Amino acid sequence: MSGSISDLDKNRALAEWLEYSLRQTRNRIRELEIQEQQEQRRRERARAEQSWKIQPKRTGDTAMLHRGGCTLCADMGFINREEAIIALAEPDIEACQVCNPQTGLT
Repeated sequence: MSGSISDLDKNRALAEWLEYSLRQTRNRIRELEIQEQQEQRRRERARAEQSWKIQPKRTGDTAMLHRGGCTLCADMGFINREEAIIALAEPDIEACQVCNPQTGLT
């Protein structure tokens, strides 16, 4: 029959459509992965801002209490509010003058 589409042409068209769909799906997956990573970073920042950390004592220095998000102190384990209050009461631990971790503790 003239004018009809052959099985070969139909399958080529189907393959093109499937490849297009696969590209679209992979692009959407990449977008969702980026969104997921950004959300994870936001959650980590929010957790850090609600936490504190102690910079260990170094030779000649005193230990220092920081807010969890303070960039003056390397990332280390976080402590909670109660632990921060206790740490701040210790005579050999000072509050960071940049992030003022004592704000909201007393």
